[in-house]
Amino acid sequence: MAFSHKNSRGTEYYLHVRSRIVASGKQVDLYFFAKKPGAGAVAELPDGYKVIESERTGLPILKKKSKFPWG
Repeated sequence: MAFSHKNSRGTEYYLHVRSRIVASGKQVDLYFFAKKPGAGAVAELPDGYKVIESERTGLPILKKKSKFPWG
């Protein structure tokens, strides 16, 4: 089962990941949310990340957890 997040408007989004090679030659994982689970759906939230929601659009955003108590 894919990791899902229901926003304040009641819409459910599923977390996905794609691996890409950037210009420097490094492989980078790109995380994004979609309304339907599909190829690349992730079962768990990655370590060190949390889900926040855009106040304006209601879209979920994956954000790194802060190391500091005030962040």
